[in-house]
Amino acid sequence: MLDPHAQIVRRASDMRGYYADEQALEQLITAHDDPIHYETFESPVPEEYGQVKFCISRLYPGKVGDEYFMTKGHYHAVVETGEAYLGLRGQGLMLMKTAEGACQWEAFAPGKLIYVPPYWAHRSVNTGDEPLISLCLYPGDAGHSYGDIKSEGFPRRVFQRNGQVVVS
Repeated sequence: MLDPHAQIVRRASDMRGYYADEQALEQLITAHDDPIHYETFESPVPEEYGQVKFCISRLYPGKVGDEYFMTKGHYHAVVETGEAYLGLRGQGLMLMKTAEGACQWEAFAPGKLIYVPPYWAHRSVNTGDEPLISLCLYPGDAGHSYGDIKSEGFPRRVFQRNGQVVVS
């Protein structure tokens, strides 16, 4: 069992500034009592060189307008570090970007391993109808940096259009 003090909870109100349709986000917050978007349960490992941090992330299903629920996303404070994710349950995408504007994505699925290289920001997106649950591993001293993500976003967003998942 992971340390309950290492739990991070992000509600819809914590996601202001991240979605394309801010009005739809405000309606969701009001109509559904500020629902939980995602939770992470982090290991109680020292944040220092040589340690390995791990976490379980649970990203709930849902949409803001027609944009799928997502995490805020982050770079690592030590930008030279990578991270590995293992899909445990659900379906979704891992969006990745560089500060220079390159963007790519990979599908999440149970048993699928996704590698996020050094220098890449990353965010999970739940495109399914059940929680997207993943395990992540990264160096203990990597840290998190939200950098330009809130102000500039990612070059691509993930929407449901005509019943299909669309990255645009």
